[in-house]
Order: sequence, then structure tokens, then C-alpha cells
Amino acid sequence: MSPRVSIIMRSFNEGWALCETLPALQRQEFRDWELIVIDSGSTDGSVELIRRANPRHFIQIKHEDYNPSRVMNHGMELARSEFGIFLNADATPVDQRWLGPLVNALRDPQVAAVFGRQIPRPDCRAVFTHDYERCFGPRRESQRWEHFFSMVSSGLRKDVWARRGFLEKMQYSEDDEYTRWCRSQGYRVLYCPESVVMHSHNYTPRQAYRRSYGEARALAAVWTGRPGEINWPRTFLMGWLNEVRRDLAYCFRRKRVDEFPYSARIRWEQRRARVLGFRDGWRFYRESPHSSYSSHPSHSSRPRPPRRDETKAGSPRSETQAGPQFPELAGTTKEPQ
Repeated sequence: MSPRVSIIMRSFNEGWALCETLPALQRQEFRDWELIVIDSGSTDGSVELIRRANPRHFIQIKHEDYNPSRVMNHGMELARSEFGIFLNADATPVDQRWLGPLVNALRDPQVAAVFGRQIPRPDCRAVFTHDYERCFGPRRESQRWEHFFSMVSSGLRKDVWARRGFLEKMQYSEDDEYTRWCRSQGYRVLYCPESVVMHSHNYTPRQAYRRSYGEARALAAVWTGRPGEINWPRTFLMGWLNEVRRDLAYCFRRKRVDEFPYSARIRWEQRRARVLGFRDGWRFYRESPHSSYSSHPSHSSRPRPPRRDETKAGSPRSETQAGPQFPELAGTTKEPQ
């Protein structure tokens, strides 16, 4: 008999978290599930931890072959159930009720996707903790944004995914693009605050720049406004000033004022990357004569499924598209990350 739920986990050198995440799965009240793990070249002992968990499928690929859309499509193909529940290896369920709410939300055939709440780890720096509060807090700003989704702890209906999976051309924001497509087809995308994981990253300025650049580059593929709306005066300067003002107020409220200079530096790198990444993405996705990408909601071409020989062996944008895989990018004026 097929399980009612397939848990799909992506992993790379996150053994420090797997030693908590894998046991947390075993403690879930909802018990009828299978585990599918796709690891992209871990060398820190993660492989041994995963094997001890005895997943139904354990796929290992080379790190340089990792493509998020292809990996998630592969996981959904392997899933024997009607619901694919995604959980990052470094996202640890905080209690035994993490899985049930996600599954219950997906029982509605009009709900294509659902995502749960994330709370930062105790060592999370103020700039990123602030973003998690804005995305997932009790008075979260994200509920007023035009679109918001996070793949970190989430679920998909397989019958909807089968119509058109993740676009493998996208290296960033593939979850955002997919759930926007779901909404354009009349399906609902729900937030499930009862399902909670602990998950956060302390990015360096260099890492923050690289992630913001990639997300902004992907934004160009789905941007419906004028390209000139992403510009240095508005997006970079005014956006930076607005964010550091809010970060300063947050640091005062939380008695973490000593972290404000670091927050300002992170925001500077994110804002600079946003303009440069968007312009690069616009040239690639929208102006290149060889570009085959179509961001129209009716785009329905299914990405090529990964061949077994490719993988078989032993991640908040702006106020309209914030994605908590990289919540440090959340909450800027109109443009999504």
C-alpha cells in the first residue's frame, strides 16, 4: 500500500542539523509517510546519518550537478503518494505536530501548495531575525504582499505538479515562479502557521550579495512592470535607507543595537546586487534572441524529468515576492527578490 505522504529532503553538508531533523521526523504524530533524500555531495558525515534513517530513496549527485528545480522534480517523480512534503535538511520541526497541518491543508483539491512557519535559530543575527519576523511573525507583513512562498517547509499536490513542474531553467525563485503559476491556474496557495520549523542562516556580506543577485536575476523572468522601475535611486538608495531605518528600530526594540552596523552593511550589499542582478536577468530572459523562457501564466511546458543516470548513486525577496529561503531579502518596496 502506498503511503499517504512523501517527505522530500534536500541535503548538502548539514549533518549538524540532520542529527536533530531526522529524529524529529520519527516523532511526528502523523505516521504514514515515506522519506526521499537527495544529497548533493555531502562530505561532513551527512551521508551516514541519512543512511541510518533508512529512507525509501537516497539519491546522491555531484555538488556541481545540483539544480534546485531538477532535484525537486525528481523528488516528486519518486513520490508514491498524492502529497509531496518538502523539508530542508537544516529545517528542524519544533514539535510532533509539524507534518499533520501541512497534509490536512493539501486535502482540499483546490489547494496546490502550502508552506509552514519558520522561526530563527537562537544564534541568528538581528538583520536576519528581523526578516523572519516580518515574514512569519504574529503580525507578519508578508500577508499583505502580492505573493509570498517558501519551499523550506512546504507541501505540493502531485496532481497539480504533474501538469507542469518546476522550470529547470531557473536557478533561483523556482518555488515562487511555480506557485505563481498555480495561482494563475485558479489554485490556492496557503500559509500554515501551525506547522513550525526552526531554520535560519547567518550570511556574510558576500553571501548576501550573491543570493540577492541570483534572486533579482530570476525576478526579471517574471517581472510584469517596466524594467526601469528597478533603478539605482529608488531600488538601491531609497530602498537601502528604508530598510536600515526599520532595522535600527528593530535593533532598539530587541536591545541589539550593537548589531546595527552589520545590518546596514548587509542591506547595502543586497540592494546593490538587486539592481545589478535584475539588469543581468532582464538581458538574459527578456532581451536575448536565444531565450526560450515564457513567463506568461499559461506557460504549460513540462520540464524534462531528470534521467536516472544523472542522479542515481548510493534554501524573502521583496514585499511582493519575499521568499524565506533567503528571508534577508524581504520587505523592499515593490520589486520581489
